[in-house]
Amino acid sequence: MDQTFTTIIEPFRIHSVEPLRMTTAEERSFAIEQAGFNLFNLHAEDVLIDLLTDSGTGAMSRDQWAAIQHGDESYAGSPSWFRFEAAVKELFPFRHVIPTHQGRAAERILFSVVGGPGKLVPNNTHFDTTRANVEFSGAEARDLVIPEGHDAATIHPFKGNMDLGALETLLQERAATIPVVFLTITNNSGGGQPVSLANIRGVSEICRSYGVPFFLDACRFAENAWFIHEREEGQSQRDISDIVREIASLADGMTMSAKKDPFGNIGGWLALNDDDLAEKCRNMLILTEGFPTYGGLTGRDLEALAQGLKEAVQPDYLRYRIRSTAYLGDALDAAGVPVVKPIGGHAVYVDAKALLSHIPPLQYPGQALAVALYKSGGIRSCEIGTVMFGRQPDGTEAPAAMELVRLAIPRRTYTQSHIDYVIEVVTSVAKDAASLPGYRMVREPQALRHFTAQFEPIA
Repeated sequence: MDQTFTTIIEPFRIHSVEPLRMTTAEERSFAIEQAGFNLFNLHAEDVLIDLLTDSGTGAMSRDQWAAIQHGDESYAGSPSWFRFEAAVKELFPFRHVIPTHQGRAAERILFSVVGGPGKLVPNNTHFDTTRANVEFSGAEARDLVIPEGHDAATIHPFKGNMDLGALETLLQERAATIPVVFLTITNNSGGGQPVSLANIRGVSEICRSYGVPFFLDACRFAENAWFIHEREEGQSQRDISDIVREIASLADGMTMSAKKDPFGNIGGWLALNDDDLAEKCRNMLILTEGFPTYGGLTGRDLEALAQGLKEAVQPDYLRYRIRSTAYLGDALDAAGVPVVKPIGGHAVYVDAKALLSHIPPLQYPGQALAVALYKSGGIRSCEIGTVMFGRQPDGTEAPAAMELVRLAIPRRTYTQSHIDYVIEVVTSVAKDAASLPGYRMVREPQALRHFTAQFEPIA
C-alpha cells in the first residue's frame, strides 16, 4: 500500500452484519442500576458499543468460517487437532502443546502443578485471572514492571518491560521458592504496553542463570511483535513471524488465551518443553478439561484457531490494528482526556485517577467513569484499578497502582464511525467529570470480584 496516504482503511470488506439496538439515556440508567452498577452484569443487547474486552469478541474471517466446515469431532486424534498443533508450533515451537478452552484454564492447570504456599511468581504485571490463579494455589504474585510502567503520562517505547535489576535481586534472594517467572506480552494491566525483544532476552538470560523456568503470557503476541518491528532498533526488516519465533525460543513455555490475537471466539493452550511438567499438566487437563487432543474445544474451534494464527501475523492487518487503536487514543489525548501513553495495541486506557481526581481510590474512580460512559452513550468499558486489584490476599483493601478505564477494541468489528462516536461520548463525559460521584461496593465475591460485584453511588 502507498504509505504517502494517511487515511486508515480496514484491510477487509464487510460480508455480514449484525444489528445494534439503540437505547435512550433513561433505558440505560435503568439497565445499569438493575446490574448493580457493574458493566459485566449488563445484558449485551443493552450495549451499543461494547469495549468491555477484546477477548473472544472479534469477527472471524471468511477463511475461518470456511475452516470450521473441516472440523472433525472425533474424541481422540482428530485431524483438526493435528492442524491446530502444527499451526501453534509454526509460531511457538515448544515440544508440548496442551489445548484448553481458554487462557485461564491453562493458568489454572499450570499453577495447580507448580504453585502452592510459600511459592512466589514474578511477572511484569499479572493480569486478573493470572493473579487469581497464582493466589488460589497459595503462592504470591509479584509485579516487577519498570518504573515508567506505573506512570500513565510517561513516554517510553516499551513500558511493559520487566525491571531486570529487580528480577535478578529477587532471584538472588528467593530462587528456590520461584517455580516460574512470567512475562505478559503485551502488558495488559499496565496499559497494553509492549515488551522489547532486548528485555525478553534479558529476562531469559537471568532466569537461565538461576535455573528458573521462564514462561510467556502471550495472548497478544502479534501486537507485541509489531511494536518490536516498528520501535526496536534492528527489527524493522524482519518478518513478524520470525520475531514471534525468536520470542518463543527465549522461553521455556507459555500460556495463551486464543480469544485475543489468534482470532478465536473461544480457546487457548499451554505449551512447554519440560517433559515431566507436561505429563503432570496433561493429567490435570484430562481431569478438568478433556482429552489431550481437544482439551475442551470442538474440532470446529481448533480449525478456526489454526487459520486465525495465520491471519494474526499479517502485516497489513497489524498495521491497521495498531493505527486504528492509536486513532482513538490520539483523538482523546488531543481533546485533553488523560490516557496512558504511548497508546497500546489492543486498547486505549483512560487515566481515571487524573480525570476524576476528586474521587479517592477506595471510592473507585475507574468504576465511576465506566458507569458514566455507559449511561451517557451506551459504551461498555472495563475498570482496571482498585476494583480489579485492590483486594489483597489477606482480605484487606488497598489502592491499585493505577486507576484506569480500558476501552478494548474487538478485532475487525467496529468501523471508524463507531470509533468517532466513542471519541464524542468520552470527551463529553470528561468535560463533566467533576460532577461524577464515587461508588461503594455492596456485594463482593471472594475471587475476581470485578466480574460480579455490585455497587451503589455515594451521594
